[in-house]
Amino acid sequence: MKRFSIFLILNFWAVTAALAQSPAMPVMTAKSWLLLDATTEQVIASHQPGLRVEPASLTKLMTGYIACAAVEQKKIQRDQMVDVSARAWKTDRGGSRMFIEPGKPVSIGDLLHGLIVQSGNDAAVALAEAISGSEPAFVAEMNRMAKVMGLKDTQFANSHGLPDPNNYSTARDLAILATHVIYDYPECYSIYAVKTFTYNGIAQPNRNRLLAPDQGIDGMKTGQTAASGYSLIASASRQLGTGAVAVNRSRRLVAVVLGAASGNARTFETQRLLNWGFRNFHTIKLYAAGDVVATPIIWKGLQKEIKAGFTEDVIITVPRAAARKVKSHLEIKEPLLAPAAEGTQLGQLRVTLDDAVLVTRPIVALENVGQADFFTRMLDVIWLWMR
Repeated sequence: MKRFSIFLILNFWAVTAALAQSPAMPVMTAKSWLLLDATTEQVIASHQPGLRVEPASLTKLMTGYIACAAVEQKKIQRDQMVDVSARAWKTDRGGSRMFIEPGKPVSIGDLLHGLIVQSGNDAAVALAEAISGSEPAFVAEMNRMAKVMGLKDTQFANSHGLPDPNNYSTARDLAILATHVIYDYPECYSIYAVKTFTYNGIAQPNRNRLLAPDQGIDGMKTGQTAASGYSLIASASRQLGTGAVAVNRSRRLVAVVLGAASGNARTFETQRLLNWGFRNFHTIKLYAAGDVVATPIIWKGLQKEIKAGFTEDVIITVPRAAARKVKSHLEIKEPLLAPAAEGTQLGQLRVTLDDAVLVTRPIVALENVGQADFFTRMLDVIWLWMR
Protein backbone atom coordinates (compact mmCIF):
# COMPACT_ATOMS: atom_id res chain seq x y z
CA MET A 1 0.00 0.00 0.00
CA LYS A 2 1.27 3.42 -0.94
CA ARG A 3 -0.36 5.68 1.62
CA PHE A 4 0.38 4.67 5.17
CA SER A 5 1.94 7.42 7.34
CA ILE A 6 -0.24 7.94 10.41
CA PHE A 7 -3.37 6.57 8.74
CA LEU A 8 -2.58 3.07 9.94
CA ILE A 9 -3.52 4.31 13.40
CA LEU A 10 -5.29 7.58 12.38
CA ASN A 11 -4.59 9.79 15.37
CA PHE A 12 -7.68 11.79 16.26
CA TRP A 13 -6.16 15.00 17.55
CA ALA A 14 -7.46 16.89 20.55
CA VAL A 15 -9.70 19.46 18.89
CA THR A 16 -11.79 20.48 21.89
CA ALA A 17 -9.81 23.63 22.65
CA ALA A 18 -9.41 24.49 18.99
CA LEU A 19 -13.07 24.01 18.08
CA ALA A 20 -14.07 26.26 20.95
CA GLN A 21 -12.65 29.14 18.91
CA SER A 22 -14.36 28.21 15.65
CA PRO A 23 -17.94 28.76 14.48
CA ALA A 24 -20.50 26.27 15.72
CA MET A 25 -20.57 22.95 13.91
CA PRO A 26 -23.35 22.52 11.34
CA VAL A 27 -26.58 20.93 12.53
CA MET A 28 -26.65 17.34 11.30
CA THR A 29 -29.42 14.72 11.57
CA ALA A 30 -27.37 11.72 10.38
CA LYS A 31 -26.67 8.93 12.88
CA SER A 32 -22.92 9.24 12.49
CA TRP A 33 -20.62 11.58 10.59
CA LEU A 34 -17.02 12.70 10.29
CA LEU A 35 -15.09 15.40 8.46
CA LEU A 36 -11.46 14.68 7.68
CA ASP A 37 -8.79 16.97 6.27
CA ALA A 38 -6.96 14.39 4.17
CA THR A 39 -4.14 16.85 3.41
CA THR A 40 -3.03 16.93 7.03
CA GLU A 41 -4.63 13.66 8.14
CA GLN A 42 -6.58 15.43 10.88
CA VAL A 43 -10.21 14.95 11.85
CA ILE A 44 -11.86 18.36 11.98
CA ALA A 45 -15.17 17.30 13.54
CA SER A 46 -17.23 14.17 14.10
CA HIS A 47 -20.32 12.70 15.74
CA GLN A 48 -20.30 9.09 16.92
CA PRO A 49 -17.42 8.19 14.55
CA GLY A 50 -17.08 4.74 16.14
CA LEU A 51 -20.75 3.75 15.78
CA ARG A 52 -21.05 0.45 13.88
CA VAL A 53 -23.45 0.64 10.97
CA GLU A 54 -24.28 -1.29 7.84
CA PRO A 55 -22.05 0.23 5.16
CA ALA A 56 -24.47 -0.83 2.38
CA SER A 57 -22.95 0.04 -1.01
CA LEU A 58 -20.06 1.88 0.67
CA THR A 59 -18.72 -1.68 0.86
CA LYS A 60 -17.91 -1.28 -2.82
CA LEU A 61 -15.11 1.14 -1.91
CA MET A 62 -13.09 -1.85 -0.69
CA THR A 63 -14.20 -3.97 -3.66
CA GLY A 64 -13.04 -1.25 -6.01
CA TYR A 65 -9.80 -0.73 -4.09
CA ILE A 66 -8.80 -4.38 -4.40
CA ALA A 67 -9.81 -4.43 -8.07
CA CYS A 68 -7.72 -1.33 -8.78
CA ALA A 69 -4.78 -2.88 -6.94
CA ALA A 70 -5.11 -6.01 -9.07
CA VAL A 71 -5.04 -3.88 -12.23
CA GLU A 72 -1.94 -1.95 -11.14
CA GLN A 73 -0.19 -5.15 -10.08
CA LYS A 74 -1.08 -6.61 -13.50
CA LYS A 75 -3.02 -9.53 -12.05
CA ILE A 76 -5.81 -8.46 -14.39
CA GLN A 77 -5.99 -6.05 -17.34
CA ARG A 78 -8.56 -3.32 -17.95
CA ASP A 79 -9.26 -4.66 -21.45
CA GLN A 80 -9.42 -8.27 -20.25
CA MET A 81 -12.74 -9.94 -21.06
CA VAL A 82 -14.29 -12.15 -18.36
CA ASP A 83 -17.31 -14.43 -18.36
CA VAL A 84 -20.37 -13.59 -16.29
CA SER A 85 -21.54 -16.30 -13.92
CA ALA A 86 -25.17 -17.02 -13.15
CA ARG A 87 -24.41 -16.11 -9.54
CA ALA A 88 -23.23 -12.63 -10.50
CA TRP A 89 -26.17 -12.15 -12.86
CA LYS A 90 -28.73 -13.11 -10.21
CA THR A 91 -27.29 -10.91 -7.44
CA ASP A 92 -30.17 -8.87 -6.00
CA ARG A 93 -32.22 -8.52 -9.16
CA GLY A 94 -34.27 -5.78 -7.46
CA GLY A 95 -31.31 -3.60 -6.48
CA SER A 96 -28.60 -1.65 -8.27
CA ARG A 97 -27.37 -3.49 -11.35
CA MET A 98 -25.05 -2.98 -14.26
CA PHE A 99 -27.14 -5.40 -16.36
CA ILE A 100 -24.37 -7.83 -17.29
CA GLU A 101 -25.53 -11.14 -18.77
CA PRO A 102 -24.31 -14.76 -18.73
CA GLY A 103 -22.80 -15.75 -22.06
CA LYS A 104 -21.85 -12.13 -22.82
CA PRO A 105 -18.21 -11.46 -21.75
CA VAL A 106 -17.52 -8.08 -20.20
CA SER A 107 -14.24 -6.17 -19.77
CA ILE A 108 -12.66 -5.44 -16.41
CA GLY A 109 -12.74 -1.74 -17.32
CA ASP A 110 -16.50 -1.84 -17.87
CA LEU A 111 -16.98 -3.76 -14.63
CA LEU A 112 -15.04 -1.09 -12.72
CA HIS A 113 -17.31 1.60 -14.18
CA GLY A 114 -20.37 -0.53 -13.47
CA LEU A 115 -19.24 -0.96 -9.87
CA ILE A 116 -18.22 2.63 -9.15
CA VAL A 117 -20.57 4.72 -11.30
CA GLN A 118 -23.66 2.51 -11.44
CA SER A 119 -23.11 0.81 -8.05
CA GLY A 120 -23.86 -2.53 -9.68
CA ASN A 121 -24.16 -5.43 -7.26
CA ASP A 122 -23.73 -7.78 -10.21
CA ALA A 123 -20.51 -5.98 -11.18
CA ALA A 124 -19.17 -6.44 -7.63
CA VAL A 125 -19.64 -10.21 -7.75
CA ALA A 126 -18.25 -10.47 -11.30
CA LEU A 127 -15.09 -8.59 -10.26
CA ALA A 128 -14.72 -10.70 -7.13
CA GLU A 129 -14.91 -13.90 -9.15
CA ALA A 130 -12.54 -12.61 -11.84
CA ILE A 131 -9.89 -11.63 -9.27
CA SER A 132 -10.15 -14.35 -6.61
CA GLY A 133 -12.04 -17.18 -8.32
CA SER A 134 -15.03 -16.90 -5.99
CA GLU A 135 -16.76 -14.23 -3.94
CA PRO A 136 -15.96 -15.91 -0.56
CA ALA A 137 -12.25 -15.93 -1.44
CA PHE A 138 -12.49 -12.27 -2.45
CA VAL A 139 -14.25 -11.37 0.81
CA ALA A 140 -11.38 -12.98 2.71
CA GLU A 141 -9.03 -10.62 0.84
CA MET A 142 -11.28 -7.67 1.70
CA ASN A 143 -11.04 -8.48 5.39
CA ARG A 144 -7.28 -9.03 5.17
CA MET A 145 -6.87 -5.62 3.57
CA ALA A 146 -9.11 -4.05 6.22
CA LYS A 147 -6.65 -5.26 8.87
CA VAL A 148 -3.68 -3.93 6.89
CA MET A 149 -5.37 -0.51 6.72
CA GLY A 150 -6.06 -0.55 10.44
CA LEU A 151 -9.85 -0.68 10.12
CA LYS A 152 -10.50 -1.92 13.64
CA ASP A 153 -14.30 -1.85 13.55
CA THR A 154 -14.94 -3.16 10.06
CA GLN A 155 -15.90 -6.56 8.73
CA PHE A 156 -17.08 -7.53 5.28
CA ALA A 157 -19.46 -10.39 4.49
CA ASN A 158 -19.86 -9.80 0.75
CA SER A 159 -18.50 -7.70 -2.09
CA HIS A 160 -21.56 -5.51 -2.68
CA GLY A 161 -22.95 -4.45 0.71
CA LEU A 162 -26.36 -6.08 0.66
CA PRO A 163 -27.67 -6.56 4.23
CA ASP A 164 -25.79 -9.08 6.35
CA PRO A 165 -25.22 -8.96 10.14
CA ASN A 166 -21.52 -9.65 9.54
CA ASN A 167 -21.13 -6.65 7.24
CA TYR A 168 -20.39 -3.52 9.29
CA SER A 169 -18.11 -0.50 9.56
CA THR A 170 -17.84 2.96 11.13
CA ALA A 171 -17.43 6.54 9.94
CA ARG A 172 -13.86 6.49 11.27
CA ASP A 173 -12.91 3.34 9.37
CA LEU A 174 -14.67 4.44 6.19
CA ALA A 175 -12.72 7.72 6.24
CA ILE A 176 -9.46 5.76 6.35
CA LEU A 177 -10.62 3.50 3.53
CA ALA A 178 -11.68 6.51 1.45
CA THR A 179 -8.24 8.11 1.70
CA HIS A 180 -6.60 4.91 0.50
CA VAL A 181 -8.98 4.82 -2.47
CA ILE A 182 -8.10 8.43 -3.31
CA TYR A 183 -4.34 8.39 -2.88
CA ASP A 184 -3.17 4.83 -3.54
CA TYR A 185 -4.58 4.49 -7.06
CA PRO A 186 -5.35 8.00 -8.37
CA GLU A 187 -5.94 6.85 -11.95
CA CYS A 188 -8.63 4.48 -10.75
CA TYR A 189 -10.05 7.13 -8.42
CA SER A 190 -10.85 9.29 -11.46
CA ILE A 191 -13.72 6.88 -12.23
CA TYR A 192 -15.53 8.13 -9.12
CA ALA A 193 -16.00 11.49 -10.85
CA VAL A 194 -17.77 9.98 -13.90
CA LYS A 195 -21.37 11.20 -13.90
CA THR A 196 -22.96 8.70 -16.30
CA PHE A 197 -22.02 5.29 -17.67
CA THR A 198 -23.77 3.27 -20.36
CA TYR A 199 -23.58 -0.51 -20.62
CA ASN A 200 -25.77 -2.92 -22.56
CA GLY A 201 -27.60 0.07 -24.01
CA ILE A 202 -28.66 1.26 -20.57
CA ALA A 203 -27.38 4.64 -19.32
CA GLN A 204 -27.28 5.10 -15.56
CA PRO A 205 -26.26 8.23 -13.63
CA ASN A 206 -23.84 8.30 -10.74
CA ARG A 207 -25.91 8.36 -7.54
CA ASN A 208 -23.54 10.89 -6.00
CA ARG A 209 -25.43 14.08 -6.82
CA LEU A 210 -22.67 16.26 -5.37
CA LEU A 211 -20.23 15.72 -8.24
CA ALA A 212 -19.27 19.21 -9.34
CA PRO A 213 -15.85 20.01 -10.83
CA ASP A 214 -16.31 23.74 -10.15
CA GLN A 215 -16.47 22.96 -6.43
CA GLY A 216 -13.72 20.37 -6.57
CA ILE A 217 -16.02 17.49 -5.60
CA ASP A 218 -14.66 14.47 -7.49
CA GLY A 219 -16.08 11.45 -5.60
CA MET A 220 -17.00 9.18 -3.88
CA LYS A 221 -19.89 6.78 -3.09
CA THR A 222 -23.47 6.49 -1.87
CA GLY A 223 -25.13 3.68 0.07
CA GLN A 224 -28.62 2.85 1.27
CA THR A 225 -30.51 0.01 2.92
CA ALA A 226 -33.68 -0.03 5.02
CA ALA A 227 -31.66 -0.61 8.20
CA SER A 228 -28.74 1.72 7.52
CA GLY A 229 -30.61 4.67 6.05
CA TYR A 230 -29.00 6.91 3.43
CA SER A 231 -25.23 7.33 3.47
CA LEU A 232 -22.68 9.25 1.43
CA ILE A 233 -18.93 9.70 1.36
CA ALA A 234 -17.83 12.73 -0.64
CA SER A 235 -14.41 14.21 -1.25
CA ALA A 236 -13.47 17.65 -2.50
CA SER A 237 -10.14 19.23 -3.38
CA ARG A 238 -9.70 22.99 -3.60
CA GLN A 239 -6.61 25.03 -4.42
CA LEU A 240 -5.39 27.23 -1.62
CA GLY A 241 -4.00 30.71 -2.03
CA THR A 242 -0.64 32.04 -0.89
CA GLY A 243 -1.71 33.76 2.30
CA ALA A 244 0.53 34.40 5.27
CA VAL A 245 -0.45 31.14 6.91
CA ALA A 246 -1.95 28.99 4.16
CA VAL A 247 0.18 26.39 2.43
CA ASN A 248 0.31 26.93 -1.32
CA ARG A 249 -1.15 23.62 -2.46
CA SER A 250 -4.49 21.94 -2.91
CA ARG A 251 -6.40 20.88 0.16
CA ARG A 252 -8.67 17.84 0.28
CA LEU A 253 -11.55 17.17 2.66
CA VAL A 254 -13.42 13.88 3.04
CA ALA A 255 -16.94 13.92 4.52
CA VAL A 256 -18.57 10.71 5.75
CA VAL A 257 -22.30 10.94 6.48
CA LEU A 258 -24.04 7.75 7.64
CA GLY A 259 -27.71 7.07 8.34
CA ALA A 260 -29.42 10.17 6.97
CA ALA A 261 -33.22 10.12 6.67
CA SER A 262 -33.37 10.49 2.88
CA GLY A 263 -31.31 10.84 -0.26
CA ASN A 264 -31.85 14.59 -0.23
CA ALA A 265 -30.80 14.81 3.42
CA ARG A 266 -27.53 12.95 2.87
CA THR A 267 -26.69 15.18 -0.10
CA PHE A 268 -27.55 18.41 1.69
CA GLU A 269 -25.76 17.53 4.93
CA THR A 270 -22.62 16.29 3.19
CA GLN A 271 -22.42 19.46 1.09
CA ARG A 272 -22.91 21.60 4.17
CA LEU A 273 -20.21 19.71 6.06
CA LEU A 274 -17.66 20.16 3.26
CA ASN A 275 -18.44 23.87 2.89
CA TRP A 276 -18.17 24.38 6.63
CA GLY A 277 -14.76 22.73 6.72
CA PHE A 278 -13.33 24.72 3.83
CA ARG A 279 -14.78 27.98 5.10
CA ASN A 280 -13.80 27.77 8.77
CA PHE A 281 -10.46 25.96 8.83
CA HIS A 282 -6.99 26.84 7.65
CA THR A 283 -4.21 24.54 6.44
CA ILE A 284 -0.80 25.78 7.60
CA LYS A 285 2.66 24.68 6.52
CA LEU A 286 4.94 25.13 9.51
CA TYR A 287 8.09 23.59 8.05
CA ALA A 288 9.16 22.30 4.65
CA ALA A 289 10.78 18.91 4.17
CA GLY A 290 14.56 19.16 4.23
CA ASP A 291 14.71 22.65 5.77
CA VAL A 292 17.19 23.04 8.61
CA VAL A 293 15.11 23.99 11.66
CA ALA A 294 17.81 23.52 14.30
CA THR A 295 21.58 22.88 14.61
CA PRO A 296 22.05 21.27 18.02
CA ILE A 297 25.45 20.40 19.48
CA ILE A 298 26.63 16.85 18.83
CA TRP A 299 29.39 15.39 21.00
CA LYS A 300 32.24 13.05 20.01
CA GLY A 301 31.69 13.91 16.34
CA LEU A 302 33.75 15.09 13.39
CA GLN A 303 31.76 18.34 13.62
CA LYS A 304 30.30 20.24 16.54
CA GLU A 305 26.76 20.66 15.22
CA ILE A 306 24.27 18.57 13.28
CA LYS A 307 21.57 19.81 10.93
CA ALA A 308 18.07 18.81 12.08
CA GLY A 309 14.70 18.98 10.34
CA PHE A 310 11.87 16.92 8.86
CA THR A 311 11.62 14.38 6.06
CA GLU A 312 8.13 15.60 5.09
CA ASP A 313 6.36 18.95 5.14
CA VAL A 314 4.83 19.66 8.53
CA ILE A 315 1.27 20.79 7.76
CA ILE A 316 -1.59 21.19 10.22
CA THR A 317 -5.25 22.21 10.16
CA VAL A 318 -6.69 24.71 12.65
CA PRO A 319 -9.70 27.04 12.88
CA ARG A 320 -9.07 30.19 10.84
CA ALA A 321 -9.60 32.44 13.87
CA ALA A 322 -6.90 30.58 15.79
CA ALA A 323 -4.30 30.13 13.05
CA ARG A 324 -1.91 32.77 14.40
CA LYS A 325 -2.05 31.34 17.91
CA VAL A 326 -0.36 28.10 16.92
CA LYS A 327 2.99 27.55 18.63
CA SER A 328 5.84 25.18 17.77
CA HIS A 329 8.04 23.59 20.41
CA LEU A 330 11.26 21.91 19.26
CA GLU A 331 12.51 19.39 21.83
CA ILE A 332 15.99 17.96 21.18
CA LYS A 333 17.29 14.94 23.06
CA GLU A 334 20.44 15.79 25.00
CA PRO A 335 23.21 14.96 24.85
CA LEU A 336 23.46 13.96 21.18
CA LEU A 337 26.39 11.63 20.55
CA ALA A 338 28.15 10.72 17.31
CA PRO A 339 28.04 8.75 15.16
CA ALA A 340 24.62 9.80 13.87
CA ALA A 341 23.20 8.68 10.53
CA GLU A 342 20.93 10.78 8.34
CA GLY A 343 17.34 10.09 9.39
CA THR A 344 18.17 9.35 13.02
CA GLN A 345 15.54 10.83 15.34
CA LEU A 346 17.04 13.67 17.38
CA GLY A 347 13.90 14.83 19.16
CA GLN A 348 10.34 15.85 18.44
CA LEU A 349 8.18 18.78 17.47
CA ARG A 350 5.08 19.56 19.52
CA VAL A 351 2.51 21.88 17.95
CA THR A 352 0.11 23.45 20.42
CA LEU A 353 -2.90 25.74 20.40
CA ASP A 354 -3.83 27.27 23.75
CA ASP A 355 -1.74 24.55 25.49
CA ALA A 356 -3.60 21.74 23.71
CA VAL A 357 -1.23 19.49 21.73
CA LEU A 358 -2.44 19.28 18.14
CA VAL A 359 0.27 17.10 16.58
CA THR A 360 3.74 15.75 17.25
CA ARG A 361 6.39 14.97 14.63
CA PRO A 362 9.89 13.46 14.92
CA ILE A 363 12.86 15.77 14.27
CA VAL A 364 15.59 13.88 12.43
CA ALA A 365 19.21 14.32 11.35
CA LEU A 366 19.50 15.77 7.85
CA GLU A 367 23.13 14.65 7.48
CA ASN A 368 25.59 12.01 8.59
CA VAL A 369 28.03 12.88 11.36
CA GLY A 370 30.91 10.47 11.85
CA GLN A 371 32.76 9.76 15.07
CA ALA A 372 35.79 11.87 15.95
CA ASP A 373 39.25 10.54 16.85
CA PHE A 374 40.03 9.14 20.29
CA PHE A 375 41.55 12.36 21.69
CA THR A 376 38.56 14.51 20.65
CA ARG A 377 36.11 11.97 22.07
CA MET A 378 37.94 11.98 25.43
CA LEU A 379 37.82 15.79 25.55
CA ASP A 380 34.10 15.69 24.94
CA VAL A 381 33.68 13.10 27.69
CA ILE A 382 35.36 15.51 30.08
CA TRP A 383 33.21 18.41 28.96
CA LEU A 384 30.05 16.33 29.33
CA TRP A 385 31.13 15.26 32.81
CA MET A 386 31.73 18.90 33.80
CA ARG A 387 28.29 19.86 32.41
